[in-house]
Amino acid sequence: MALTESNDFTVGKIAPDFKLPNTVDNKTYELNHLKGKKGTAILFICNHCPFVVHINNELVKMANEYIKKGINFIAISSNDVNYYPQDGPTKMKQVAENLNYPFPYLYDESQEVAKAYDAVCTPDLYLFDSELKSVYHGQLDSSRPGSGIPVTGKDFRIAMDLLLEGKVNTETPKPSIGCGIKWQ
Repeated sequence: MALTESNDFTVGKIAPDFKLPNTVDNKTYELNHLKGKKGTAILFICNHCPFVVHINNELVKMANEYIKKGINFIAISSNDVNYYPQDGPTKMKQVAENLNYPFPYLYDESQEVAKAYDAVCTPDLYLFDSELKSVYHGQLDSSRPGSGIPVTGKDFRIAMDLLLEGKVNTETPKPSIGCGIKWQ
């Protein structure tokens, strides 16, 4: 498995808009309808990546906690399902239901949304303020599959807490590391 590190995404950059189908309820959503009152977390994930599987439970835990505080979560899968059918919409719905995702799990079939965000790996995590300006793009925490380091979501939690407190994150985020997005 080749490791891919997330690209830079400038703080202050506006989240690119999108309109994608939610694999759970089969409805199409736009970013402006899903954004949170105080912030929005956008998570590029997929079903099969061991790095995503490793953090899935923490993503659910964090989302359940921070959605109540006004930060909505949106998960997007952009993998090419011709070569990775386990990442297709039917399987996405199964994963979302099995793990009780409290957020939509959107399918980016054209991969245009991933390209607009310059997302390159899974997981690739972004945090935006109430005006959809980027405030964080980086790792969830330092845990990796097989590392023995517990999954806590520390880095992403700090970014969300600072956002909620109206403070600027002065730390340089560490990039997310995971499987490369499977391009068409």
